[in-house]
Amino acid sequence: MVGHVIKKNIMLNPAQVEEFVSAATKCNFDVDIYYNRYVVDAKSILGVFGLDLTQKLTVEYSGYDQSFEQMLSTLAVA
Repeated sequence: MVGHVIKKNIMLNPAQVEEFVSAATKCNFDVDIYYNRYVVDAKSILGVFGLDLTQKLTVEYSGYDQSFEQMLSTLAVA
């Protein structure tokens, strides 16, 4: 599983951003989040708040952390 890029679509509301960033920060691998051309480090609370939270966002990473996976499963959209 580690070694290839994983992409998951999520929806975030402003109240969930701090918890999401906290979970991403605990990962020992890079986590990016993007919408269209805007890519930010998912470990940056200001970067995540700079995205359009009314749109579906894509999280991209290449590692595994069980608590982060659980967080993403609660935010997942089709």
